Amino acid sequence: MNKHRTGVLGVYAHMDTATHAIERLREAGYQLTVYSPTPRHELEEALDTPESAVRIFTLMGAFAGTAAGTALAVWASLQWPLIVGGKEIVSMPAFSIIMFEMTVLIGALSTVAGLFLTSRLPRLGRQEALYHPSFSLDRFGVYAHVPPDGFEAVRSIMNDSGSEEVLVDQG
Repeated sequence: MNKHRTGVLGVYAHMDTATHAIERLREAGYQLTVYSPTPRHELEEALDTPESAVRIFTLMGAFAGTAAGTALAVWASLQWPLIVGGKEIVSMPAFSIIMFEMTVLIGALSTVAGLFLTSRLPRLGRQEALYHPSFSLDRFGVYAHVPPDGFEAVRSIMNDSGSEEVLVDQG
C-alpha cells in the first residue's frame, strides 16, 4: 500500500458549488474525500454513499443479546431451582427484564464494534488527505485523490466549479 498521498483540495464557501464539484469529479471517476462543518444530506446525495452496515451489527448484536439473556436466566433457574407455589422453574415472563437488558447491552456494544470496523479505525500509520482549518468553521472541502499527472485536470474542474482556493497535495 502506498503511504504517500497525492491529490488536489478545493475549498468552497457554498455547499452548492461544492456539490457541483463533487458531481463533476465523480463523473470524471475520481475518488473523493469531502469535508463539511455540519452533516449535510446534499453532500451525501452527491457522493452517492451507500447505507451504513452498522445497523446490521446492531440488529445481530440485539438478537445475540436476547439469546444470551434468555440462556443465562434459563441456565441459572435450572442450576438453582426455586419452586414457589407450583410455578414453572423456567418462566419466560420473569426473564423478560434480563433479556431486555442484555439486548440493549450487546446491541450497543456491537454498534460500537461495527462503527470501528466499518470506519476501519484506528488507521495506524496511514496518512490522511490534506485538511484546511476553515472546514471546521464555515467552508466545504473536496479532496480528489489523483496521481501526480492528473493535477491540472482536477484543478481546472475545481476552479470552474467555483472554488475559493485550490491546494495541490504531493504527499
